[in-house]
Amino acid sequence: MSIVLYGLPNCDTCRKARKWMEGANIDFDFIDYRAEPVPAARLKRWARQLGGWEELINKASTTWRQLPDTLKDPGNDARWTRLVAEHPTLVRRPVLERGDGSVSVGFSEARFKKLFGTR
Repeated sequence: MSIVLYGLPNCDTCRKARKWMEGANIDFDFIDYRAEPVPAARLKRWARQLGGWEELINKASTTWRQLPDTLKDPGNDARWTRLVAEHPTLVRRPVLERGDGSVSVGFSEARFKKLFGTR
């Protein structure tokens, strides 16, 4: 099963997730989504799987707080994807995409242990 971890190389949470996966001998690819923007179709799929854009977007981030209020209610997929294309740091980190297409966001050791069936 192919596993891809999307995030930012300097993000502490992404570094923790990568270190945990390496320590658990889990093969994965890491994609810096600032350097390699995530295609709109994939962003939409992530949002659908997670239960909506609010689950994918980090509204506690500095980037979100600095957005003008007029941009904080995009309303549809096209506007959300445009907003994320302009501000990739709005996406919660990291995004884990497994070979079966399942997606999760964020990192906690307990959740990763459950996802990967490790102890």
